[in-house]
Amino acid sequence: MNIFEDLKNRGLVYQVSNEEKVKEYLSNKGASFYCGFDPSGESLQVGNLLVIITAKRLERAGLKPIVLVGGATGLVGDPSGKMTERELKSEKEVEQNGELLKKQLGNFFDFNAEAIFVNNYEWFKNYSFLHFIRDIGKKFTISEMIAKDAVKNRLEKGISFAEFSYSLIQATDFLKINEKYNCELQIGGSDQWGNITAGIELVRKTSQKEVCGFTWPLVTDASGKKIGKSEGNAVWLDAKMTSPYHFYQFWVNTGDTEVVKFLKYYTFLSLEEIKSLENSIAVAPEKREAQKALAKEVTTFTHNESAFKNAEKISDNLFGGKIKDLSESDLKQIFTDSSAVKLENFSSGGMNIVDLVIASKIIDSKRQAREDIQNNAIEINGEKISDINYLIAKKDLLFGNYLVAKRGKRDYKFVLVG
Repeated sequence: MNIFEDLKNRGLVYQVSNEEKVKEYLSNKGASFYCGFDPSGESLQVGNLLVIITAKRLERAGLKPIVLVGGATGLVGDPSGKMTERELKSEKEVEQNGELLKKQLGNFFDFNAEAIFVNNYEWFKNYSFLHFIRDIGKKFTISEMIAKDAVKNRLEKGISFAEFSYSLIQATDFLKINEKYNCELQIGGSDQWGNITAGIELVRKTSQKEVCGFTWPLVTDASGKKIGKSEGNAVWLDAKMTSPYHFYQFWVNTGDTEVVKFLKYYTFLSLEEIKSLENSIAVAPEKREAQKALAKEVTTFTHNESAFKNAEKISDNLFGGKIKDLSESDLKQIFTDSSAVKLENFSSGGMNIVDLVIASKIIDSKRQAREDIQNNAIEINGEKISDINYLIAKKDLLFGNYLVAKRGKRDYKFVLVG
């Protein structure tokens, strides 16, 4: 199966400018393609991961990736998919973010070998506004620009001239990359379709060349919201911002209705292997084999095999009640200090279990606390406590500072003592 057919079978071809040209271009070993990343944050997140993985598919098929970070476009802000104006970042912040993203992208692409890294600030930093308006703006009509979804959807609520002009700036990227690297293909999510087609038009009008592009559907969560950092549900690729454990948990908690799609999108498993995992959902959904395979593949790809195995071990121990087998660093992967409930009044003489579960905010009332304790619904560090007079002492603290209180199957509180 050729790469284009594989992408189609995985649901990764949504909009395409010229299908025959794209298919022919993708069969040309050594041909280059480009994809872009917005340096609006210190790290990429799972919304960007599909761009990376799709680019890696093309690279494995023999094409050369050109990876662009928008040092210039990041100063303006892409209106695509946004109903309000973006908050402008400072030049220093965008520059710093660009350097961080270059390093992060270097974990996936070898910029010392075949892959090429570019920052569009290089060709915009000395480009005067007058020349931009003459060279680029003259080639587009207002009606063309208004027709693009990113602009059309914002006209009533208001859109600044800066964001209105954004597609022209990104179109210039395609022109410059085509001129310098003879690149004829841009890829991206469907929210980028207006920017991609603007680039195709600009190259055609400037150089009389036909270039092409395709997109894949936007990835949304179970509620239909776009998965992305600005939507308040970010899962970062930087292990310091989202631990490998939480990254693993994000994927292993994928619903049955979404997991097959995500296996096709986010893993390099064959379609036959994915079909077998799909069958496992129907036969034994409680085993969550498809979710575990997804979490393994994506965590290993994004971090490494060691991080995956450790995340899996932490998960097994946490939900298997073997909390005392976790290391201090494991605990800190699960629970951050900011999420911990701090107990300042834990005395050297210890603390009654009823008072502790109230103080740890796992239960609101003493009556409910007593009832849950007597019904074996409360665990401290993986051990059930059924005596309402039980005294939590210093010896019960993990690493001299921590307690993990659990109510029911999955309601955990991380307690920091002292």
